[in-house]
Amino acid sequence: MYRVASPSEYLVITGVGIKDIKLAKKAWVVPGQSCSVFDVSPVNYTFEVQAMSAEKLPFVLPAVFTIGPRLDDEPSLLKYAKLISPHDKLSNHVKELVQGIIEGETRVLAASMTMEEIFKGTKDFKQEVFEKVQLELNQFGLLIYNANVKQLVDVPGHEYFSYLGQKTQMEAANQAKVDVSEAKMKGEIGAKLREGQTLQNAAKIDAETKIISTQRQGDGKKEEIRVKTEIKVYENQREAEVAEVNSVLAKKKAVWTKEAQVAEVEAAKAVALREAELQREVERMNALTRTEKLKAEFLSKASVEYETKVQEANWELYKKQKAAEAVLYEKEKEAAAQKASAEAAFYARQQLADGELYAKKKEAEGIVALAQAKAGGTFQEIAKINAEAVRGLQPKITVWTNGGGGAEALDGGGSGGSTAMKEISGVYKMLPPLFSTVHEQTGMLPPSWMGTLTHSAHDQSTMN
Repeated sequence: MYRVASPSEYLVITGVGIKDIKLAKKAWVVPGQSCSVFDVSPVNYTFEVQAMSAEKLPFVLPAVFTIGPRLDDEPSLLKYAKLISPHDKLSNHVKELVQGIIEGETRVLAASMTMEEIFKGTKDFKQEVFEKVQLELNQFGLLIYNANVKQLVDVPGHEYFSYLGQKTQMEAANQAKVDVSEAKMKGEIGAKLREGQTLQNAAKIDAETKIISTQRQGDGKKEEIRVKTEIKVYENQREAEVAEVNSVLAKKKAVWTKEAQVAEVEAAKAVALREAELQREVERMNALTRTEKLKAEFLSKASVEYETKVQEANWELYKKQKAAEAVLYEKEKEAAAQKASAEAAFYARQQLADGELYAKKKEAEGIVALAQAKAGGTFQEIAKINAEAVRGLQPKITVWTNGGGGAEALDGGGSGGSTAMKEISGVYKMLPPLFSTVHEQTGMLPPSWMGTLTHSAHDQSTMN
């Protein structure tokens, strides 16, 4: 079951799962647990405490105490829940408990004080009663919220305060009578005294006037002498002060001069020290600069040497590569020349073979024709035709020249040329007349990759 307490109440839970007691404003109450509610609002307790002073004089101290549980301290609240909350706070049990504490502390305190001390020090008495009662109430978890102690009252049969009041009244009445008589006496005496004092004062004033007149004259002279003396003393004092001031000024000047000289020396030393530090810094920076410069020079020199060596190595590699490429190119040219020579020789042999084949064919045809001519009289006609042909024949003479120094030019002008180049030169010299003869006899031209035949103005054939 869920229980909730009102703002001025607390729940007290005991039972299963709780070691001692549990205080809460709201909580679940399970079976096996007991829950009760107690009010924490303060209650007013009115008492008339009977006590006795150190002179064995009894009196009554009316008091009203507002007392309730201490809410700002959990242990005190637990004490109140255990000891007081099971009882009705308005019950006689609680009232008697509080009254017993208040009466006990009040009586103990009153027994140590006289009636006069209690009466005159009512405020202090109340404060001491309040503090001692609070110390006893702490063990029950109670707090005095307010305490109002009234004026002391007589116990029946012991009218101390009544007699004291009457005594005060009688003393006041008698004192008033005495005051009236004294006032009347003082009035009469005062009048006579005033008259006598007036005559005495008149004579006294006349005498004092003469005395004052004489004193005035003497005082005038004394004042004049005193003024002159004071002026002289003042002048002497001024001169002494001036001398003292001059002495102090001279001392201060000496101190200032000394401090100035010391400051100048310290400044000069500081400047020299600073210059030395700056010079040392400059030297250090110069050393660093020289070191960096030498490092830069060494690095630059090393870099240049490295670049030079790299360039030289690259140049050597380049020369070797070019030499190897030249040798490779020469080998490739030699191979190409040998290939071209072989192809030209093969072509020439093929053309010669074709020419021989063609000649044999023509020879066979001539034999056949001769045989036919012999049978039909063809020889006479052929002879006639040949005669006519020879009569109009214009012989064609082709002169080939390849230059006397061609071979020398190809082999470099000396006997040191390679044999392969000489052979290639010989082959190329032989090709033009061969191709020209083949062309004249057969009408066939060489392939374009080998060259072309051209005719000059003198009907001389050359090969490009």
